[in-house]
Amino acid sequence: MPVKGVISLKQNTTTKRSGAADYESLCRELKLPLYAVKNINDDTSLDLLRKLDLDLAFVIGWTQIVRPEALQLVRVGMIGAHASLLPHHRGRAPINWALIKGARRAGNSLFWLAEKVDGGEIIDQMTIDITPYDTCASLYEKVAHSNRKMILRVLPKLRRGERPGRPQPHTDEPLLPGRRPEDGLLGWSMSSTKVYDFVRALTRPYPGAFGWLNGKRWTVWQCAILPGNCFPGAAPGENIGPVRSPVDGACGQAVACGEGAVVLLELEGEDGRILKGRQLSDQIWEGKMWGDEPPKNSCHSCASG
Repeated sequence: MPVKGVISLKQNTTTKRSGAADYESLCRELKLPLYAVKNINDDTSLDLLRKLDLDLAFVIGWTQIVRPEALQLVRVGMIGAHASLLPHHRGRAPINWALIKGARRAGNSLFWLAEKVDGGEIIDQMTIDITPYDTCASLYEKVAHSNRKMILRVLPKLRRGERPGRPQPHTDEPLLPGRRPEDGLLGWSMSSTKVYDFVRALTRPYPGAFGWLNGKRWTVWQCAILPGNCFPGAAPGENIGPVRSPVDGACGQAVACGEGAVVLLELEGEDGRILKGRQLSDQIWEGKMWGDEPPKNSCHSCASG
């Protein structure tokens, strides 16, 4: 089963995509042609698929919906992967949404691409546990490993001329919506658990959760959750004070939530300045309030995350 090439998005298209990968060095090492396209459904890409004359294509980590005209140009079909246990959580950003919703289990599905979004026949599935220490980055690492396992499991069947797959059960679940950088705005009235889940769902390689303090926008890359209701009299968003430790990574700033509190461990300012460790805990922020909107009459009101 010779590999005829790799198709990826053009660099100027991937700059706005979180976690985009560059395949140039890998293809050079494996002596495989690399084709960069702007849109897999445009005329140029369709001509490319015709010239490649493919029996099979794996579509992994692709951000664009592959339309029927492109699907029909691969004889056996295109196999995709979706980071959920289909038919549940079809649509955009399933890993991010799983963390935001506090799920304790995710999954990954290998399936045949079809006209219906994430609706083709299921080839294989794997369950992925979500631990309290996972972030979107660590979960996508688990997804990548499961992709490899499932592809290796199906390849012998494909070589034998089989086309494994079973129809998806019907569900009325709506498609998960896409997420924009501005959707990372923190609501401090949420419980500390939800704030913690929100931050770890949107941390690198995504644009991050963010809030406003002293009229400045700060991206919250990492935080820790405090047990119980440590500061019952504090208002949501109130900076309780510094958390200090001989261990630099344990230093930060405690902030009250609607219920409970979190410790902010790594922040990034609008100017790219990173605050973490003792540099963060040394900030004199006690009693100051985190807001969920920019100051009035500020040009920051049109900023995206």
